[in-house]
Amino acid sequence: MTNAILRPAARRKFWGWGLEGDGLTRSELEELGATFARRLGIEGVRMQDPPRAEELDLRAPRLSPPASLGPIFSADPYDRAAHTYGRSFRDLVRAFRRDYAHAPDLVAFPRDERDVTSVLEWCSGAGAAAVPFGGGSSVTGGVEPDVGEGYRGAVSVDLRHLDGVLEVDGVSLAARIAGGTLGPAVEAQLKPHGLTLRHFPQSFEWSTLGGWIATRSGGHYATLHTHIDEFVEALRVVTPRGVLETRRLPASGAGPSPEGLFCGSEGTLGVITEAWMRVQPRPGFRAGASVYFADFAAAVNATRALAQSGLNPSNCRLLDHDEALLSGSGDGSRSILVLGFESSDHELGPWLARALEIATGHGGELPDDERDDAAAIWRASFLRGPHIRDGVAQLGLIHETFETAVTWDRFDALHDGVRAAVGRALDETCGGGAMSCRFAYVYPDGPAPYYSVYAPGRPGQELEQWDAIKAAASEAIVALGGTITHHHAVGRDHRPLYLREVPELFTAALQATKAELDPSGIMNPGVLLPPGAAGPTANRRTS
Repeated sequence: MTNAILRPAARRKFWGWGLEGDGLTRSELEELGATFARRLGIEGVRMQDPPRAEELDLRAPRLSPPASLGPIFSADPYDRAAHTYGRSFRDLVRAFRRDYAHAPDLVAFPRDERDVTSVLEWCSGAGAAAVPFGGGSSVTGGVEPDVGEGYRGAVSVDLRHLDGVLEVDGVSLAARIAGGTLGPAVEAQLKPHGLTLRHFPQSFEWSTLGGWIATRSGGHYATLHTHIDEFVEALRVVTPRGVLETRRLPASGAGPSPEGLFCGSEGTLGVITEAWMRVQPRPGFRAGASVYFADFAAAVNATRALAQSGLNPSNCRLLDHDEALLSGSGDGSRSILVLGFESSDHELGPWLARALEIATGHGGELPDDERDDAAAIWRASFLRGPHIRDGVAQLGLIHETFETAVTWDRFDALHDGVRAAVGRALDETCGGGAMSCRFAYVYPDGPAPYYSVYAPGRPGQELEQWDAIKAAASEAIVALGGTITHHHAVGRDHRPLYLREVPELFTAALQATKAELDPSGIMNPGVLLPPGAAGPTANRRTS
């Protein structure tokens, strides 16, 4: 086994977003703290020092790989710490507490698909859990090796070396891309061909193609092609039972889609090593505008009309009054509808003109100043979001998000119910706080509302405070007809409510599928299904 795994010159933070040295400066942190203190009505904030790898008390690895695989494994404390958590608020709080109880025993860095196969074979024989790891940006516990007691240890399988755009079919507009390819590399390698995948989740910089597919990631488009599923043409997956590869087809009605089995499987059935993805010419035409609404209900009606108009804007994101204020896009007196269209083929003036006609017909107002740039301000805040979340956690405050989707006829009741439930939880656990809402995606039959929560934290109680707020929000969402997640995935955090959302017969079918593809139950135990749910041979111990 070696600890000399090749890494970029600047390492990623093992506890937070981005590279070491990135993020908010000390002065920016102080300014952020002062801003939130004023907004939340508290006297001040406290500054915490980020953890250092050398101060972590990691338990000794319980596993040793065979000599034949030694060169691709690491037990280095930094590698183990960097593969313990995703990037949620819960993960940040535990990192600041120096709580790395669920660190993987080993981290595998397979060099190719053969190595992936060998790692899964060894894990199956050794009774070790295997947790696929792409960019590590999960916000639902999807990469945390909290696998229960039925395993001799846990291995995080880092796919960074399975990367690159491997083949481009310019005739059919498709590209074969390795599963471990980070978002910026996907776009950079498609650009010389004049093509783009155009899938830009907030985690774009530090998330991978395989991770997007495995979690059914939501991306750039606010309407129409909202999820990564829309772009998947074919998949290649390594399962503990062998390699599975689907056919390239533009469409098929031949039974249930085999690609659909792995879209959203979250590493529980195998490792996505390659995918043929539908790509498109890079857009050269763009048009956009912002529309202001004094009344949020009127803005909701305008957004619904746009979603049902067939115009299919690429951007159709509605910010409520508080979201506009907290993002710096507005002064809090109005909601803002951010609209955008793009095309590689034609001018977009008529599309934008009709969209504005619909919006103003519902009471929307165009800005007086043609230089108004609310959309650009919000986008900058959106991209800066992960660094701000890290900073808020470092200041001992609570800042996290949750999202859902619901049909239009149920939105008002859901929105009111969620606001009431979260408001009570904020008062009871934090003494108050703030919550904002935006529509991240919209469909003809319903929106995907996305909520952000801000609250003062009590020293040593921030995790428990957030858990109470999240539980209140989740119960309200499920009771009022929403889904527990629209695009943040299930992971370990959402599993109990996910199992309430899907039919029992479906859960049984998923268990049977897992038992067939993963008979020893090693693949990401505890995600989607409880550990040990793969079948009678799952979670067996070996001595």
